[in-house]
Amino acid sequence: MLDTDIAAPESDSPKDYTAVKITDIDTEKIYDDLSAQIKEYNSRAQLRLIKKALQVAFDAHKTQTRENGEPYITHPIEVARILISLKADSATICAALLHDVVEDTPVKLSQIKEDFGEEISTLVEGVTKIGGIHFDSKEDYTAENIRKVLLATTKDIRVILIKLADRLHNMRTLKWCAPEKQKRISEETLHIYAPIAHKLGIFRVKGELEDLCLRYLNPEVYRFLAQRISEKRAEREKVAAKIIQEIQETLTEKGVRAKVYGRAKYFYSIYKKMQKKKLDVDQVYDLIAVRIVTKSLPDCYAALGVVHDLWKPMPHRFKDYISVPKSNGYQSLHTTVMSNYGKIIEVQIRTDQMHNEAEEGIAAHWRYTGSERDKIFDRRISWLKQILDWKMQSDDAKDFVETLKVDLFQDEIVVFTPKGDPISLPVHATPIDFAYMVHSTIGNHCIQAKTNGKVVPLDYQLKSGEIVEIITRKNATPSRQWLKFVATQKAKSKIRSSLHITAEDDPKKGMRHETEMSESALVKFIHIDGKVSPLKISKCCSPKHGDSIRAFFTKDKKITVHKTDCSNIYSLDTTKEVSVSWTKKETISQATLMIVVHDRVGILADIMNLFASLKINIISIHTKNKRDNVIIKIKIPLSVDSDLKQVKDGLKQIKNILDVKAN
Repeated sequence: MLDTDIAAPESDSPKDYTAVKITDIDTEKIYDDLSAQIKEYNSRAQLRLIKKALQVAFDAHKTQTRENGEPYITHPIEVARILISLKADSATICAALLHDVVEDTPVKLSQIKEDFGEEISTLVEGVTKIGGIHFDSKEDYTAENIRKVLLATTKDIRVILIKLADRLHNMRTLKWCAPEKQKRISEETLHIYAPIAHKLGIFRVKGELEDLCLRYLNPEVYRFLAQRISEKRAEREKVAAKIIQEIQETLTEKGVRAKVYGRAKYFYSIYKKMQKKKLDVDQVYDLIAVRIVTKSLPDCYAALGVVHDLWKPMPHRFKDYISVPKSNGYQSLHTTVMSNYGKIIEVQIRTDQMHNEAEEGIAAHWRYTGSERDKIFDRRISWLKQILDWKMQSDDAKDFVETLKVDLFQDEIVVFTPKGDPISLPVHATPIDFAYMVHSTIGNHCIQAKTNGKVVPLDYQLKSGEIVEIITRKNATPSRQWLKFVATQKAKSKIRSSLHITAEDDPKKGMRHETEMSESALVKFIHIDGKVSPLKISKCCSPKHGDSIRAFFTKDKKITVHKTDCSNIYSLDTTKEVSVSWTKKETISQATLMIVVHDRVGILADIMNLFASLKINIISIHTKNKRDNVIIKIKIPLSVDSDLKQVKDGLKQIKNILDVKAN
């Protein structure tokens, strides 16, 4: 059986404990099994301490059972097995065995610290849910616990590894839970934990989590995929075997040291590709997925040449993630070719080390020592520190979780400092975002930027692989206008802080559902000396359409409009006053757009970005769930009918938008 088929689990748990009683569990036998697996990769493991942790967990959970009736101890044992498969260290394995004793049994954290030391007790505390505090709702409690785990993770990455393993085993045994709980846990897993596994580069865990989520969130699709894929399994494997053999023989003949494997596919990735490209399952899964693992970096590029000599590469389908790694550290060559067998072949080429890091992600950094280990660790965990840097200041845990979801699902680019250090940024990030990501001081004093040695505007959208250089000046300060184009929350937060302004004053302030914008925000232009010029409605008096107004050039050459009776006018330079008048209100027509979307994370942000790029304000926005879709109602001002066509055409290009109507 080739490894070219679905990687989804055949059963709900790798170990079958059905109908097992606590008296049937032999801890000595389990310890022997665990220790044998550990010794395969860690000859220096603290096996006595692990055995002690197993016994303490067994005694603590002795009277407890899970929802399916099996002894509770089976859960921490399976969590430990998952972490052992990721080659975790001794402290992590001990903490995995003990991760529920403080939360669910009379055992105190102080006892864990006394018996196992501070390192293990800190890990256990990191994954232990909050106790002794009243929360208004289950959602508040869940959100606060997610924030607690992630905060602990910034201090020790092993906390999130234990949490991911804990969640993976819970998902494997989710069929015993009530349907409502299955859906709630699966949604949280799909929107929080699977993306975190992706960010950490642990693709094996990410893939299985996503497949299990699909199983409970969309069981009909899951069953459909399973049935259709199973029907053609034998035929597909026969062709795959021939292709793999031909690649392997040619590599050997050319002297390239490499092994060729079939590459497992996941239900969820097939499902997403079907949605994105509007393909039938047969069209997606008919692709043959191949992985070539080499002994050295030069062999990777030699293997690429062999594949391209064998079969014609498809245009625009080659990616070099070795030269420019993904933001989570992933490295590989990707190419797609059309074989002589009438099949499209997707090929990944990587070294042994790259393969281990791709499968194990952050967990692989324990294989290294000294500065190399620290470098890998810092690169992999930097994204988490970046997004938590400002969010941890929020008082609202639910708001923290919602904005975290947006950041986790953002498409990313990787750019480099002049010294070659990689910096991860969201798509559409600018040199200002880069500057603040490197250091707040650099951002605050930025005056110019270069990419690949050439000067670019500060609102230039960076591209993956570019080398970015920031020129600073000691007395320079941020511009309020930067808030109109920066893409990262860190940059926005630091700019506001430096300028002493609130989010409400942000010129590109984010939209909230069911929020009406004031009339002053609608009126973006008025006539100045016979011409139409952009200006700012002053916050101090907030003039409305029809009010008697006066306007003045400010020091930064912007025009600010005040009411004529505003007290702040008397402090302004009258020599810089300009003649202004309101645009006739009846000339500003409005349109209401009804947008039908198949909901996905980030779709509202994509819609907002379109209006921003067209320089069209939004008067109001409302959303309403309707069956399987969401209706988004947006009211906008229009000066000419051509604007409406441009908006509708742009909206129809956004993924998951099903229909757009205007009235």
